[in-house]
Amino acid sequence: MHPILFKIGNLTVYTYGFFVASGFMTGIWLARKEARRLGHDPEKIMDLCFYILVAAIAGARLFYVVINYRTFLNDPLEIVRLWNGGLVFYGGFIAALLVSVIYLRMHHLSVWKTADILAPSLALGHSIGRIGCFFAGCCYGSVCDLPWAVTFTHPETLAPMNIPLHPSQLYSSASNLAIFCFLWAYRRRKKFDGQLFWLYVLIYALTRSVIELFRGDFRGTMLFDMFSVSQCIGIIMAVVSILMMTILRKKSP
Repeated sequence: MHPILFKIGNLTVYTYGFFVASGFMTGIWLARKEARRLGHDPEKIMDLCFYILVAAIAGARLFYVVINYRTFLNDPLEIVRLWNGGLVFYGGFIAALLVSVIYLRMHHLSVWKTADILAPSLALGHSIGRIGCFFAGCCYGSVCDLPWAVTFTHPETLAPMNIPLHPSQLYSSASNLAIFCFLWAYRRRKKFDGQLFWLYVLIYALTRSVIELFRGDFRGTMLFDMFSVSQCIGIIMAVVSILMMTILRKKSP
């Protein structure tokens, strides 16, 4: 649609980067607010969010590069050109999860209480970031003839031009917004620590697996000629989330 938000002299602000940054900032603001409500140290949550930010971007980009390595063989510098799109959520999620656990253990903070604080922020930030995908044209959908199909015409778009496509980026943005609304409404009624976080993982895994059916971009080798890499990870994460909620429910007072 509009890969470049605006230019001022030699300064170019890319729409993708703007919305990804806005998503992170909104998520951090919300997590800090929720930490204060629950009596947690908001400064430690801010520090954690900084490490999550770095780990998420590095992990998401690394995952994208690995499954699309052929794209970077002739131009390795493309790896650092994040403004052209190319972040895989699951890569960032796994990297951020590992870094978060290490940080929380080092600072003697509750892993699951903190995870519940961050869960709504993850969903909301992801929803905002996906709007950037739409404007850049990455993560584009497959060909369709539905009334809400979108046609990309900007010469710098990452999507195929002049072809009606599923707005898969907006599907993802809307689903994450719905997940956020559910978690935000349910957070005061949770039954045990960790429930919000694993509900987020479960619902996201299911919705992402469905949205994958409408994607048209290359997302790595299809397994069994049926499932994309993200769908396989989603199935695993859904099973893990159900097991973890069962275990945490039994352990809770």
